[in-house]
Amino acid sequence: MSKLKLYQNIEFDHLRTLQDPLADQLVKVLVKYPELITQVNSWAEIPNEIEDSYPPAFQAFFNFYLEQKELPEEILAQGQRLFDQKGDLYLAMLGFYSLPYAYAFGDGAEVLVRSKRILNDIGRRLGETGTFILDIFEPGAFLTKKKAFLTCAKVRLIHAFSRYFISHYSYDWNEAFGKPINQEDLIGTNLSFSLIVIRGWKKMGFNVSSEEVSLIMQYWKWVGRLMGIQEKYWPDNPKEAFALEKLIRKRHLKSTTAGHLLIQALISYYKSSIADPLISSQVEPILYFFLGKEAAKALNIQSSIPINGELLGLVFKFSGWKTYGSVKGYAQIARQNESNQIALFGEKLEIKLPRLNRS
Repeated sequence: MSKLKLYQNIEFDHLRTLQDPLADQLVKVLVKYPELITQVNSWAEIPNEIEDSYPPAFQAFFNFYLEQKELPEEILAQGQRLFDQKGDLYLAMLGFYSLPYAYAFGDGAEVLVRSKRILNDIGRRLGETGTFILDIFEPGAFLTKKKAFLTCAKVRLIHAFSRYFISHYSYDWNEAFGKPINQEDLIGTNLSFSLIVIRGWKKMGFNVSSEEVSLIMQYWKWVGRLMGIQEKYWPDNPKEAFALEKLIRKRHLKSTTAGHLLIQALISYYKSSIADPLISSQVEPILYFFLGKEAAKALNIQSSIPINGELLGLVFKFSGWKTYGSVKGYAQIARQNESNQIALFGEKLEIKLPRLNRS
């Protein structure tokens, strides 16, 4: 059955009331027993067996990952080969299209702006996003290298921590925003990391086959499953993907103070940190090109400089060549990413659950 029938306001109004019970129940336990956070952060991967001595919510959450036996092996292998070929362009689209696009969706931006780290430590947050992407697209991820399961589990729990802190301490939260990091927000974020990347490539004139579109969407269906997203609503084909994104865009694209704060922090960071002057000197025009008139207006991005998509594609390719060399496969991208993180932050960035202090 086509999922187009599901893409209705009444369905997605309901999704704004739904979160992620499996992760949310565990976070309540982790807040009570923060020593478990330290233990999870010390893992290299999820242990093969979760002992009965752990609290039930802890067992249920991590056993969910251990029970994933039927892996989409061919999808995973093909998706990782695609990233090996286009990883630099994938990461570029996350920074210049996916994340800014998410900021234009007002209600979801209200969650992001309440994370002071995004505004005050944006470089580290962007670095952690890069770590997440590199973990889930590493050759062998989920198949022979099980760290990717732990990475997804941690990001899922970080979302749950955000929900917990907002519900307990953010007294200005408006119920009209929906539940914090609800199912619609999670689906929208997954789309921004998949469909929007594809759209960015096409805007630059790169050829993207229907097989590659299907592959990326199926890859993120798997990741979405591990992130607690209800698969019932995830599109099965490009037509459904476009319809889903259009619905969410019509529902939530709007100008908000939260979105303006987030995009200005991002722009300032790019201008001060991107070494390539061809890119750092044209941040607003590039963002305007990818976002389009409507989303750019919502974020108060203005530009009178026209951008030629094919020329921009060459700029990004040249930038990738300068950064990663002529052989820019996964290994080189990962090595350079680690080197950059050590230079900027004094360490390789890992996905870690927030450390809590007992009151």
